[in-house]
Amino acid sequence: MAERATVRDVLSGRHTGHEVQLHGWIHRTRSSGGLVFVVLRDATGTVQVTAKKGVVPESGFADAERALVESAVKIGGTVHADPRAPGGVEVRASSFQVVSFAEVFPIKEGAGEEFLLDMRHLWIRSTKMAPVWRVRHTVVGAIHEYFRGAGFLQMDPPILTPRGSEGGSTVFELDYFGRKVYLTQSWQLYAEAFALAMEKVYCVAPSFRAEKSRTVRHLTEYWHAEMEVAWEGLDSVIAHGERLIGHVCARVVEHNAADLEALGRNVEELRAVKPPFPRMTYTEVIDELHRRGSAIEWGKDLRTEEEREIAKGRAMPLMITNYPRVSQAFYKAVDPSDPKVVLNFDCIGPNGMELIGGSERELGLENLREGMRLMGEDPAEYEWYLDSRRYGNVQHAGFGLGVERLVQWVCGLEHIRDAVPFPRTPGRYSP
Repeated sequence: MAERATVRDVLSGRHTGHEVQLHGWIHRTRSSGGLVFVVLRDATGTVQVTAKKGVVPESGFADAERALVESAVKIGGTVHADPRAPGGVEVRASSFQVVSFAEVFPIKEGAGEEFLLDMRHLWIRSTKMAPVWRVRHTVVGAIHEYFRGAGFLQMDPPILTPRGSEGGSTVFELDYFGRKVYLTQSWQLYAEAFALAMEKVYCVAPSFRAEKSRTVRHLTEYWHAEMEVAWEGLDSVIAHGERLIGHVCARVVEHNAADLEALGRNVEELRAVKPPFPRMTYTEVIDELHRRGSAIEWGKDLRTEEEREIAKGRAMPLMITNYPRVSQAFYKAVDPSDPKVVLNFDCIGPNGMELIGGSERELGLENLREGMRLMGEDPAEYEWYLDSRRYGNVQHAGFGLGVERLVQWVCGLEHIRDAVPFPRTPGRYSP
């Protein structure tokens, strides 16, 4: 029997002139006289297959004529170079076996966005989506590769938590045997305990935010790459953030250039993303926005429109540091040189989207309690967390990166829901 090959291998030319076995699904099909033209899809791409009457056994040819889009097939044939075929390669079938005949496929050309979201379980097969899944695979793999290469230990946090970490109004509440628990917003509080045990730790895990934000950058369930490191401060985690994004971009360019081109993404823009990135303080950003005509007041959090404005014309991500304390979570360290701000940073991508948020952590028990009260939280509920300041307290810092936002930027996607196979938004929890 001929060697089983992938479509990618066939398109590469390595099998030209040889017999192969292909397994996949019919992407498109048409017949003309004694010929059936099939575009075959597998996980690696699409290739044209021709089945000729009299060459393919009679039953196989009849099945090829009958099979509809998304029928699962096994095809044997010889690979030929053909400049008229998509990809310049054609497989001339000698055998055609239909493993599963598909019904009439419900997705038609020009289908609307909501219908495609309803049919997400089928739409994820689309050749428009496949490049995203391959890029996402590389992105997640590169995140693990970076952290492990830098000496970080993977630690897995709980999904069910007794309290929120980013504010009570955006948590999903659950009944846990008669008690209230919440879906995690971040591993943040657990990360600090992990770091004081193993020093350099990271995770890639789901997080949940009960935000009713219907924007192109928000999901209620998303994947979070987070890190925490002991004995280091703000400058250290900024450097890790820069190197992580640079590493991801390099790996995607290395492994997925064809996918990026299929998505219409400028590969050279990603190739040029190398640390260090430019930095501005929050105050410098506000001053620059005022010069551009914005009326934003100092102390207000940067909204989407301000982040997009400050990112205009930039080829590299921008690191913004030292946000006002009043708008930040309780665990972010107060800047000893200016108590009005904290030692934190956000990484804003060239598309104006926040990719990373991080900070040095507050060490003082009283500052933490005060910050909790400012957020409307009861410090008594966080006694387990405050123990980290009572026993072996050291400088530590960390950040969180939204995987879907990074994939969205890397792929040049208009909407974040297309950066994840099954998106969860305020209006959608199925399929």
